[in-house]
Amino acid sequence: MENQKTKGQLLEEEILYKGMDGAEMFTEEEYQKAVEFSEKYKQFLSCAKTEREAVKVAIEMLERDGYRPFESGKRYESGEKIYQNNRNKSLIFATIGRRPVSEGVRIMASHIDSPRIDLKPHPLMEDSSLAYLRTHYYGGIKKFHWPTLPLALHGVVCRKDGTSVTVTIGEEPAEPVFCITDLLPHLASEQEKKPASKVFDAEKFNILVGSLPFKDDKASEKVKLNIMRLFHEKYGIVEGDFMSAELTMVPAGPARDVGLDQSMIGSYGHDDRVCAYTSLRAAMEADSPEYTHVTVLADKEETGSDGNTGMKSAFLKYFLEDLAAPYGIPVRTVLSNSKCFSADVNCAYDPTYPDVTEKSNTSQLNHGVVITKYTGSGGKGGTNDASAEYMAWVRALLDKSDVLWQTGELGKVDVGGGGTVAKFISELNVDTVDLGVPVLSMHAPFEIVSKIDVYSTYRAFLAFAGKE
Repeated sequence: MENQKTKGQLLEEEILYKGMDGAEMFTEEEYQKAVEFSEKYKQFLSCAKTEREAVKVAIEMLERDGYRPFESGKRYESGEKIYQNNRNKSLIFATIGRRPVSEGVRIMASHIDSPRIDLKPHPLMEDSSLAYLRTHYYGGIKKFHWPTLPLALHGVVCRKDGTSVTVTIGEEPAEPVFCITDLLPHLASEQEKKPASKVFDAEKFNILVGSLPFKDDKASEKVKLNIMRLFHEKYGIVEGDFMSAELTMVPAGPARDVGLDQSMIGSYGHDDRVCAYTSLRAAMEADSPEYTHVTVLADKEETGSDGNTGMKSAFLKYFLEDLAAPYGIPVRTVLSNSKCFSADVNCAYDPTYPDVTEKSNTSQLNHGVVITKYTGSGGKGGTNDASAEYMAWVRALLDKSDVLWQTGELGKVDVGGGGTVAKFISELNVDTVDLGVPVLSMHAPFEIVSKIDVYSTYRAFLAFAGKE
């Protein structure tokens, strides 16, 4: 009789919702799968720190898996795998399903850009026998995160003759790194009186790159000249080529395990390459789907999704239009019958800063993939808000596939907020919801995620793409 449940306990089990802690629920075998998956994810993070690098690595993975460039006008059969590279900065790939595209497709859309420090078109300067690179930060950052941090230079330089060169300096142990300098505390009394947003002037985000002069008594700006000489010798570029370059400073070094138990991953760029990688892997493994699944890796989300490689552009619509045209199907029919997982991260509950979130409606580490019904700010401004019917469909899908999941909001009402690519896809008349990984220290140079949550997100995409 002592072990018999009371009427109240039975009723609680039947009608009350209780969250799930994956750290307690995962079997040892399941957790080892999460660890193994995370090792490959860390490798991806470490070599794909810009959108161009992410596209390059993704295409290499896709081609090894049998994907081929998309041919407009061709009728594709079930099981065929195709991709379309959009200017080396965004990517669409698809596996053709057994059902006709007139019945809709399954869209997984994430972004592959992250906050960073870009170089200006005229970056190189000399001051007091030190050489610097002038910068313009990209995306939403806390400026005080970036000074004194070891930085690596990544990007591409395009010359007037049409040739280009890829630049990567600072990732190998023998290579130099760069940094933004800061005041010593002994002289920082006035600086420390400023609010955090004003401590560092963005126009003074200058990257220290050298101090040795070129040895020629008649040359001017000898340190600058010496640095430009090194660029020229290594990459064959001249100073004017910076005007047609995309060069950026990102945190140097690989992704690392975090915690004595090694249960978490710390790295630059989890937002949003964690969703890009999990959707990429899921799409590759769901190779005989019922519905055609289309995966989008987009650029420019951190600055508003503008431009011809951002989600506001028509490249997804054009791809689907070209895919459907040989069958005589209007693209509006495809889109109106489609479903989308807008794959983006959400904030994880941080007990160090409890006042900005409402705990029962905030995602937590190790509780699985997080479904975000709406983002936006204030009165749900600037967001897609998934319908109740679609939320029910998603819940049923994840439960049927035994995926660990939770829901979450991005902070308390009127405290903050943010946006994703979801609203741009839902505007095409597609049922859309945000789904992704909870993150600690989002937008910092070193973000943290849980291996359990990464693996759960991958399994959610598998279920959505039709693998499970």
